[in-house]
Amino acid sequence: MHQSLAPVTAPIPVRASSTDDPAELLRFAIDAHRRCPAALATLVDIRGGAARALGAHVAVAADGRFCGYVSGGCVEAAVASEALLAMAQGRDRMVKFGDGSPFFDIVLPCGGGISVAIHVLKDVGALRHVLERLKRRQAAGLAYSPERQALEPVEPLPRTCWLERDFLTVYRPRTRVLISGQTIEAQAVVRLAEASGYDVIAVAPGGVRPVADIIDPFTAIVLLHHELDAEAAILETALASPGFYIGALGSTRTHRRRVERLRAMAFKRDDIARIKAPIGMFGPTRDATSLALSVLADIAAARLVAYA
Repeated sequence: MHQSLAPVTAPIPVRASSTDDPAELLRFAIDAHRRCPAALATLVDIRGGAARALGAHVAVAADGRFCGYVSGGCVEAAVASEALLAMAQGRDRMVKFGDGSPFFDIVLPCGGGISVAIHVLKDVGALRHVLERLKRRQAAGLAYSPERQALEPVEPLPRTCWLERDFLTVYRPRTRVLISGQTIEAQAVVRLAEASGYDVIAVAPGGVRPVADIIDPFTAIVLLHHELDAEAAILETALASPGFYIGALGSTRTHRRRVERLRAMAFKRDDIARIKAPIGMFGPTRDATSLALSVLADIAAARLVAYA
């Protein structure tokens, strides 16, 4: 356990990165803890509107470096300052910002208020546990006890929430996008999905890779073929999988033919209804980039519905 700092001159908070990926924030906290005291701030209450969801983090090192967001960027430096004070005193603290806060000069653009729990890390075993589960593409949970000022791993609940006196944060693997097709549309989706930070896997029809083994509940399957025969094998695998999204290229007329084929193969109505076709969030597109934006927006929306 690190000794508490007795700051003669308090460090000035400096943003170390602009990431809001939970796994990267936990890695930052673990790395910081190796060198000096570190703290993990967590959004535990929202009053009115808010830019982030419950469970959002800011990780803070004792040298003033921090990363993460609990708002749209308007309170993070203040959160880091509070975390530095908590580390100096060696005690956790709960801080309010916006509505109901003592900080009258900090106003949230949404007009609401938030509460942030700041935990001075004593060890990082619980954080490592989360990262190990995410690496195996499994959901993970952390329980924070303000009374005991402790973090411990727990089985994840359906969503982040307070459970009696503990705050339980749920972590899920990042979205995997499995893209099948050798079209310009497929290339555009791969390019934009990679830029968006998704775990992208492109497969070719007739490939030897066992597609079923890489589809988990956090996977979206995107079929971008110009012929129904080319998509048939992967579509059948997708319908038997736990993937949260299945989308297929083609017009309404093409999809009627697809449905007829699947019914003839004895697929159930509910299974067939999982297919989003024509694929994408907005109407017909006339270029590959617009289609890719439409597909990724649809995937993002489906993920929010599946794991709100």
